[in-house]
Amino acid sequence: MVKKSTAEQDLDLVSLGEKLRQRRKELGLTLSDVANGAGLSVGFISQVERNITAPSLGSLATIASVLDFPINAFLDGSTKNEEVTRSVERSKFGVPGLEVSYERISSSFARSTIHSVIVHEPPGHRVEPISHEGEEMFFILSGEITVEVEGERSILRTGDSVHFDSRRTHSIWNHTAGTTSILWCGTMDIFGDENPEPIHK
Repeated sequence: MVKKSTAEQDLDLVSLGEKLRQRRKELGLTLSDVANGAGLSVGFISQVERNITAPSLGSLATIASVLDFPINAFLDGSTKNEEVTRSVERSKFGVPGLEVSYERISSSFARSTIHSVIVHEPPGHRVEPISHEGEEMFFILSGEITVEVEGERSILRTGDSVHFDSRRTHSIWNHTAGTTSILWCGTMDIFGDENPEPIHK
């Protein structure tokens, strides 16, 4: 387990929005600076800072990157880096204020580029439009999801998938009355692993 710095421990005592605002001001950045760097709207960043809405894991990762701060400082739960994971042993983690839960299934090591989680999307949940470097893929494990990429919408059902360039503005939402589980794989470092070392069995 990675020990938190004093700054990270202090952040544990305040809300997610306040944490992000404090860090932004420490760096002397404006809302526009963060929004432009993260590929999000100024209005959305403002709402996040005021705790009106909570960012998705992907959006939080891009914001944390702009703020040059480890994403783990903003998460609830553990994102333990393990080469082998067991379905009955994996702990879930999430973004404070968001009902979505995640299970980490990828590890990080020298020169690794793939990151992966199982996402459990509650009914009605919608992910804010975003664009960023890299690529990503969704594979629907159960349920249905609506995916919109550059204005083109597709409904994906169990067993369906989509793979696209993340620089294209994209969003997803659960249009159903039940939870949808998704295998997400992408090149965005959603765990904020720094200087990963090889994992030994």
